[in-house]
Amino acid sequence: MQKSERYRRIYDLLFAEYGECACPLEHHSPFQLLAAVMLSAQCRDERVNQVTKELFRRAPDAERMSELAPEEIEAIIRPCGLSRNKSRNLHDCAAMLVRKYDGEVPRTMEQLIELPGIGRKSANVLLGNAFGIPGFPVDTHVLRLLNRIGMVRSDSPEAIEADVNAAVPPDLWTNFSHILIQHGRRVCASRKPACERCVLTGVCRRQGVK
Repeated sequence: MQKSERYRRIYDLLFAEYGECACPLEHHSPFQLLAAVMLSAQCRDERVNQVTKELFRRAPDAERMSELAPEEIEAIIRPCGLSRNKSRNLHDCAAMLVRKYDGEVPRTMEQLIELPGIGRKSANVLLGNAFGIPGFPVDTHVLRLLNRIGMVRSDSPEAIEADVNAAVPPDLWTNFSHILIQHGRRVCASRKPACERCVLTGVCRRQGVK
């Protein structure tokens, strides 16, 4: 079976289990998704959604966020962890959006990764979920699963993204990332994967699993 066929088999099995998934980060605009994605680093989505209720009440757009002092932002987002760095990135990113893009979030990878606090993973989340532009975010779940299944042998998110993009149709990229993340959270855990109830048993090579 060719790699593209294996990827499609994995996608179809997971899609049958999880379907079309929406981004779990609550937002009402591309800027709010950008802010939520920043806060989600090393923080659970549920906690981010709790924190952004107050954050977006105070600063629902880039202009309002840029007007808040980093210390004010930090006080609101402290429960998300890494609050000093995240507050500075939120403030500086909002200021750059206002200065360079009239407060709007740009729609290209090249422009997005120039923003403070935004790397390729975050940019792909924004492209796929805010704008409907194909993007394949590689988080820790995606990296772990594709190595464990035996599709890749790499610790590089960029290399894994390129591998998937070369073998999987673009219209599947965003949801493929979503369903891999869902499977990583619900079944294929890092320390103790529940292989006995995994829908990928027939295609997974169980790399690194005893």
